[in-house]
Amino acid sequence: MQQIDLSYAIRPRRNGSRQIRNPLMQILQAVREHGSISAASRALDLSYRHVWGELKHWEQALGHPLVQGERGQRAQLSAFGDKLLWAERQAQARLAPQIEALHAELERAFALAFDDRTHVLSLQASHDDALALLRTHAAGTAQLHLDIQFTGSVDAIRALNQGRCVMAGFHTLEHPPRGSLAQRTYQPLLKPGQHKLIGFARRTQGLLVAPGNPLNLRSLADVARLRARYVNRAIGTGTRVLLDELLAQAGLDAPALTGYERCETSHAAVAHAVASGQADAGLGLESAAHAEGLDFVPLVRERYHLACLKSALDQPALQALVAVLRSANWQHLLGTLPGYEAADSGEVQSLRALLPWWTFQREKAHEH
Repeated sequence: MQQIDLSYAIRPRRNGSRQIRNPLMQILQAVREHGSISAASRALDLSYRHVWGELKHWEQALGHPLVQGERGQRAQLSAFGDKLLWAERQAQARLAPQIEALHAELERAFALAFDDRTHVLSLQASHDDALALLRTHAAGTAQLHLDIQFTGSVDAIRALNQGRCVMAGFHTLEHPPRGSLAQRTYQPLLKPGQHKLIGFARRTQGLLVAPGNPLNLRSLADVARLRARYVNRAIGTGTRVLLDELLAQAGLDAPALTGYERCETSHAAVAHAVASGQADAGLGLESAAHAEGLDFVPLVRERYHLACLKSALDQPALQALVAVLRSANWQHLLGTLPGYEAADSGEVQSLRALLPWWTFQREKAHEH
């Protein structure tokens, strides 16, 4: 068993991967992509001698060859090197929400230390690629640090109600019907007059499938009929609620999906499971499919909601967030993310306006 030590670097903010970087894994990835140690060295802006030395050092330390091929000729990863890189990438994909939270907490600490004018807004939310993009954008343009903890939609709203965050992110179908599973899940947690929704985004969820969609999967019914290997999200996540809703609409039950009980922690982890051949399909975001080079079969449009207490609307940090969401720059940036578009971004709305689940006494009286 190898011991893992973690470290972090402090540098100017920039867009890009939020993975925990490891020099060996970066070398192996570059060799795989470029087909030679010399090309990998150029891609990493390192000397050939350094990369060659690192590979030989780690082959000796790990007791297995990592790269096959003669020096100066085309190279490829050994079976062990392939397995090592795949396992590390799978772990990174599964831990994506926790890695995001770690980045956020460290950045929050330094933001507060270096600039007392920085606003900090605590947010628990269902995992979402646009929120990660928003955090980077808000910090760079509005001195607003979003302290995001990714969790399930249900847990996020509970955290809001218990005072453990100022805002909660969750998602529902664009037009969630009365009597739906979404209503039974979220209505008991939200109260008209006490909670408000701030518009964030409209996004597409669908089936993440291998490039070329070799099984020709077009629906959950196809997944069930062909006994395709499915990878699920955990209980309490909004995507799990959505899946169960779609299964009910299709007249299917959980055992109809082979792999229904197998769960991953994020959209990225679902995408990685499909990309690595461990599964044939999973429900997730178009942006996650795009990041892994997968095909995407759109199924539904969703609204991603940001919920807060009405009493929090006057807080400076929340007002700063509303201003960012209403800005043309943010709405343009959001539109560059595959499967996303602005939807009343920054608009403060009532629960009843977006979630038609409540019937008030005056309505009942009018009906009589």
